[in-house]
Amino acid sequence: MKSIFSILKVLLPLAFGVFLIWYVFKDLTVQEKDDLYFSFSHANYFWISISVLFGILSHVSRAFRWKYSIEPLGKTPKFLNSFFTVMIGYVANLALPRLGEVTRPGLLAKYEDLPFQKLFGTIVAERVADLLVLSLIMASIVFIEFDMIRDMLTNYLNTGSGNISTGKIVSLLIIALIGISAFLFLMKSKSQNTLLVKIREFIRGILEGVQSIMKMEKKLYFLLHTVFIWVMYIGMFWLCFYSIEETSTASFGAILASFVMGSLAIVFVQGGLGVFPIAIMETLMLYGFSKTSALALGWILWTSQTLMVIVLGVISLMLIRIYNKKRNHAVS
Repeated sequence: MKSIFSILKVLLPLAFGVFLIWYVFKDLTVQEKDDLYFSFSHANYFWISISVLFGILSHVSRAFRWKYSIEPLGKTPKFLNSFFTVMIGYVANLALPRLGEVTRPGLLAKYEDLPFQKLFGTIVAERVADLLVLSLIMASIVFIEFDMIRDMLTNYLNTGSGNISTGKIVSLLIIALIGISAFLFLMKSKSQNTLLVKIREFIRGILEGVQSIMKMEKKLYFLLHTVFIWVMYIGMFWLCFYSIEETSTASFGAILASFVMGSLAIVFVQGGLGVFPIAIMETLMLYGFSKTSALALGWILWTSQTLMVIVLGVISLMLIRIYNKKRNHAVS
């Protein structure tokens, strides 16, 4: 039964991604299909190439960052081994959700003679740092796009008189307070409900991750690499907007909103198949961009970064054996 459930956990998200692709493309008119083809064929691949370079730099920085959380274990791994395992981990995640989180420390443990469990624990600090940065980016969107969000809320809460209903606002606040209070009460309780246990473990993991970062001897370098990684992420995303004439005029708020939605979309389907491009399309359409240009950009972003990860991952899988074989031979 568990094996069937595990298979469904992989196949259902992929099936959902494929379904979304079919659902969007089936409704495209002949003109929209022509416009989509035009966007692909006339895209400026110079900006896409620079975007891929930014992506590679982010992965290089991630390999450097990892060593700062590994150093307390008493050994600093070779950079190439860190980089190879990072890229192999990304490819593994494309195949199966979370597989990369096991593959990466597993391979490094093998080639650097380090304990797997402790290496696996170092990834918690990375995940927490990345989660906090993404949360800050999401919060910044509220300030950058405050007027747009306010207008959307106004339309949602409008009573028809042109004013927001005070009663509705009070009702929403009361519901929110009750929900938060109930959540905090349940979290403090000793309930063994599966969902509550997982939430408590998630929160505990975040706290442990923050503590491990604060205990790092070179936490400043760790944090600087974290900032650099996310600057590169946003940069590679931003540069692709210049590959299509219409999206080259996008505001920073539109780019940031699309970036967040794309990042969240990857969580639902491994590699973001189908979901990522459509999330970009739906977000940009809110900013007035045409469906075809927004969809084309989504696919350009997804394809360029996915191909980069696959190519570097496969190369890393081949080189890590050769590199360590030569390294061990030189030592002997």
